[in-house]
Amino acid sequence: MVCSNNLFAQTLPVIKEGEAQIVEGFNTPDKWIREDLWVETDFDTDGDGKPDRMHVDVTRPFQTETENLKLPVIYETSPYYAGTAQMVDGIMWNVKHEIGEKAPNPRVHPEVQRTGKRPVISNSLIHEWIKRGFIVVHSSSPGTGLSDGSPSIGGLNESLAPKAVIEWLSGKDNGYTSREGNQKVKAYWSTGKVGMTGTSFNGTLPLAAATTGVEGLKAIIPIAPNTSYYHYYRSNGLVRSPGGYLGEDIDVLYDFVHSGDEAKRAYGNKLIRDTEMAKGLDRESGDYNDFWKGRDYLNQMSGMKAALLMSHGFNDWNVMPEHSYRIYKAAKELGIPTQLYYHQDGHGGPPPMKMMNRWFTRYLFGVQNGVENEPKAWIVRENERQMNPTPYADYPNPSALNVKLFLVAGAPKHGALSTKQKSVKALETLVDDVSISGDSLAQLETSNHRLLYLSPKLTKDLHISGLPRINLRLASSKPAANLSVWLVALPWEKGKDVRITDNIITRGWADPQNHESLTKSNPLKPGKFYDLAFDLQPDDQIIPAGQQIGLMIFSSDQDFTLWPEPGTELTIDLDGSHLTLPVVGGLQAFDSSLK
Repeated sequence: MVCSNNLFAQTLPVIKEGEAQIVEGFNTPDKWIREDLWVETDFDTDGDGKPDRMHVDVTRPFQTETENLKLPVIYETSPYYAGTAQMVDGIMWNVKHEIGEKAPNPRVHPEVQRTGKRPVISNSLIHEWIKRGFIVVHSSSPGTGLSDGSPSIGGLNESLAPKAVIEWLSGKDNGYTSREGNQKVKAYWSTGKVGMTGTSFNGTLPLAAATTGVEGLKAIIPIAPNTSYYHYYRSNGLVRSPGGYLGEDIDVLYDFVHSGDEAKRAYGNKLIRDTEMAKGLDRESGDYNDFWKGRDYLNQMSGMKAALLMSHGFNDWNVMPEHSYRIYKAAKELGIPTQLYYHQDGHGGPPPMKMMNRWFTRYLFGVQNGVENEPKAWIVRENERQMNPTPYADYPNPSALNVKLFLVAGAPKHGALSTKQKSVKALETLVDDVSISGDSLAQLETSNHRLLYLSPKLTKDLHISGLPRINLRLASSKPAANLSVWLVALPWEKGKDVRITDNIITRGWADPQNHESLTKSNPLKPGKFYDLAFDLQPDDQIIPAGQQIGLMIFSSDQDFTLWPEPGTELTIDLDGSHLTLPVVGGLQAFDSSLK
């Protein structure tokens, strides 16, 4: 039990077996205190000459008023609370053009119609956490809802805004009862210890706040967070859309969330969307530049201190699983307490309540429940529910070793994947045609539009854990070409009960023009061979006996890339190409799975 220094009896949080328990005295929604206020920041991003104030709501047990009880805070901030733009025709970039060319027509810029009633910004989290002895706080991020400022989609103000709120929750005198007034309000009911969580953009912002090193932020649980806008909208130099949002880019997301004061939107539109973003996003080359570098949180982690429990799905093709892995890896290297939870499904999916409870109980209540000494990685296996992950010492699995697989010719049908390299000076060519989906290409017995290399049929289950890597020596018939690589499990399963793990193992995309550098594209000389290497998306998957692992190489991917006219030829030099597969048990396990 958490004790109090007050002299009279209080309703107190109860901790049992390292978890905050439901306390009936707190489980009184009709008595919860709900209020809204504004927290002043140190920046002005709407051009009115005054520091931006963030709109904040607070939901707390009534005992924080009647019993002078102080409690820790779980905080979620978002650009979505006040509504988003309608997905009208033309809001996305037109992807039907040649690589390196400008889109044939400009985007349209819809206006967001703000929604929501005060004092409630959001009802998320309150029913899970208040009854366990936490206070829940929400805020609308800059330029959204009733918060001042402008969205920047990964800019500095989106880190400093939650920092200001956390400082207020930790005792700073920067809270106000109104958007423009001078009446102050303090968070007298807060212990000053704050945890953050949220999904997608709402999961990005806890990381953004943590990179500021703000003292009061003790723990974060980002769920499917976008940790780099370059990695979200580009891939190894390639202009790539997030899954399900063909043609989206960073300026599209800006328009989608800009629900702030209508009278001040023009300032941000001109300064951020039409100047900074227009100059920096570079859809012609897809190169990594200073604009993207400034919106990559991996570059800002040096001062981070908050304990990190990261959550993601291995089959999230919107915010892809690399986003969590790269931050988890860096946090470990910084000595920050870390855990990683991966499941086998798509976008979203929090860790089990027990994991989150133990994390917040440890770092917000200060209870020594030992979470920092538990297994680092928790993976939901293929046939399990998300609430039942399997613990592992780390991710990738420490027993995973790289197995190099060489490509054996077989086009236009399929070739083979072999652990033995055969130098036969073989060249195989595919012809780009974006009208054929990747799913269809993987199922065709014969096709000139993809190259497919299959392992022998597995006789035992094979466990893959880590980042597969592809090395290709290739030539293009044109100065620019898309390159798409899928790792698939065959035969291709069909039917309503088919899971994505039955067919897709992992994927990756790259621009061959960036074979030497992500910061500079070099046009390809038609017919000249170039060496290109890149990682596919992280995965941890058990491929069942009876299936074959297939490496599929093609050009334009209709769900993710630009749509150039068909006809570009890509030629692969098999002698200079191979796949590296991280296999639990290494080569011995791989060979054993084929016997």
